[in-house]
Amino acid sequence: MQLTSRQKEISEIVRDEGPITGDAIASRLHVTRSALRGDLAVLMTIGLIAARRKLGYFYLGDADDPVAKEISRTMVSDHLSRPILVRSDANAYDAAVLLFTEDVGTVFVGEENDLIGIVSRKDLLKAAMGREDLQKIPISMVMTPKSKMIYAELNEDMVSVAQKLIDYEIDCLPVVTAAERNGEKCYILHGRISKTNITRLFMELGLGNRRKHLL
Repeated sequence: MQLTSRQKEISEIVRDEGPITGDAIASRLHVTRSALRGDLAVLMTIGLIAARRKLGYFYLGDADDPVAKEISRTMVSDHLSRPILVRSDANAYDAAVLLFTEDVGTVFVGEENDLIGIVSRKDLLKAAMGREDLQKIPISMVMTPKSKMIYAELNEDMVSVAQKLIDYEIDCLPVVTAAERNGEKCYILHGRISKTNITRLFMELGLGNRRKHLL
C-alpha cells in the first residue's frame, strides 16, 4: 500500500518518539487531532503502528522486519520462570520471608492446580506501613484475589504480556490455564512472567542481532 506523505511523516514521528499521544502528533504536524483520525486508522489497519490505553501510539514496524517477526512469534510458554507459592493458610510474614529468601518481587497464593491470589512487595509494604504485626495478618487480607487478578496464558505472545505489565503498572504476572471445577472458575498455575523475563528476552534478541552483524 502506498502511504501519503502525511502518513509517512506520522509513522516516522511514532517510530522516533513513541509512545506518543494523538494530540502530541497533531501538535507536531500543526493540525487538529480530528484531522489525523483517518491517517492514524490507515496506519493501524496495515499494522505499522498500534495504540494502547494510557500509552498512546507506538511503532510496530514493517511486516518484513525480521526483529518484529521474531518478537511477535515469541510465546509465553518459551520464557516461563518458576512460580513461588505460599499456602492459603499462611500469614503476611510468611510471604515476606519467601520474597526475601527466593529473591522475587511477587509470590502466588494457593496451589499449582488452584491459584487463589497474588502478593507483591507493594502489598506487604502497605501492611507494614500500617504498623501491623505481619504474623497476625492472614495472607487473604493482603493478597489480590483471583477475581481481580491479571494473568497471562501459555499461548500469549510476549508483546501482549509486556503491554499488560505497563498498562496495569505491575511487575509480574502468573501464567495460568483457566478451568472450571465444581461449577467454579479456577486457575492452574504454570509459572510466572516478570519484567526480568521481558528484559532477558530483549537482551537475547539484541545480542543475537548484534552477533549477526559481526559475522
